[in-house]
Amino acid sequence: MITTQNLAPFAVIYSIAAAVLLTYLWFSKSKIRTKFVLSLLYLIILTLQQVLTVTYVFSGGDSWVLFTIKKLAAILLIFVPFLIGYFHYLYTLQREFSIKEATSISFEMLREIYLMGADYKTKWQKSKNSLSRDNLNEILKDIPRHSYTKYLSKNTLTEAYFEECAKSLNDEHLYLVISSTGSPASEVISLFTNKAYNHVSLSFDRDLKTIISYNGGENVTLPGLNQEKITSFNKKSDASVIVYKLEVTKEKKQRIIDKVKEINEKGSAYNLVGLVTKVSLRPNIMFCSQFVYKILEFADLEYFQGPATKIKPTDFVEKDYYRKLVFCYEIKFNEAL
Repeated sequence: MITTQNLAPFAVIYSIAAAVLLTYLWFSKSKIRTKFVLSLLYLIILTLQQVLTVTYVFSGGDSWVLFTIKKLAAILLIFVPFLIGYFHYLYTLQREFSIKEATSISFEMLREIYLMGADYKTKWQKSKNSLSRDNLNEILKDIPRHSYTKYLSKNTLTEAYFEECAKSLNDEHLYLVISSTGSPASEVISLFTNKAYNHVSLSFDRDLKTIISYNGGENVTLPGLNQEKITSFNKKSDASVIVYKLEVTKEKKQRIIDKVKEINEKGSAYNLVGLVTKVSLRPNIMFCSQFVYKILEFADLEYFQGPATKIKPTDFVEKDYYRKLVFCYEIKFNEAL
C-alpha cells in the first residue's frame, strides 16, 4: 500500500474493515441502542476515511516524500474503527466489574471474561489472515474483471454440458454442493458470514459432472454463471465439499435446465458488490447462494423463506427445518491425496 499510486486499495480495505466490524457488532450481545450508536460511528469514520483519502492523500502535486507520509497516515486510519471497537470492549469489561463488588467476582465470571478476550483475539487473527497482503492483492487484481451493470459471461455452458444434463433427467434429484475452498474471496466472505463453508453450487447429477454456480471464472472464463470443476475447490489444506440431494420431479428438473440455458444465452455477471450491499441491479447478476435460491424458487422447490440477496451458502442446510435435503457424501481433499 506504500507503493501504490491508486486510492482503490485504501477504499476497499476501509469498506471491508467497516463491514467486518458492523457484522461482528450486530451478531454480538450488545444492547440495540449500543449497536445503533456504534454503527453510526463506524459509518461516519468510513465516510471520513474515504473523503480524506480522496481530497488529501491522493490530491496530487506532492513530492515523493510527502506522498509517502500521507499514505502512511492513510494506513494508520485503517485501525481507527478497530480502536473504537476495542475501547468499547474495555468499557464493557469495566462495567462488568463495577456492577458487582470485587468480593462477588466468581471464577465463572473470570472464565467468561477470559473466553471473551480469547474470542476477540481469534476473530482478530482470522481477520489478519483473511486480509493478508496476498489475498487482498489477488482480490484487487480481480475487481476490474467484474461488472455490476452489464452481463459479461455468455454461452460458457456448451451443448456437451446440456447433453450431460439431459442424461441426468432419470435421476429425480437436484444436488446441492456446499464447499469450503480457501480461495481469497472465500476467506474474506467468511469474515461476513462467520462460517467455514462459503460457496454453494448446483448439480444435476450425483457425480457432479454438471456442477454450476456463479463465480469469478477462475481467470479462465468471465465472472458469472460457469461450470465448475471439483478439483478447483482444493485451495487449502482442509478444503472440503459436502453434497446433499433434493428430491425433484423430472418435469421440474427439465424446467430448471431450461432456465439455466436461458441465463446462459442471455448472459450473466457475478454480483461481487451485492455480497456487501445485498442489491442486484439486473436479474442475471447474482452471487452463488443467490443463484441457487432463485433457481429453487423458480421451480417452487424453496424449502425456507428469505430475500435471495441475504441467503448464505450454509443457510441451505441450517434452515432445512423440514428435512428436505438428504446427505450424500463428503469430499476431503487432503484425505484423498
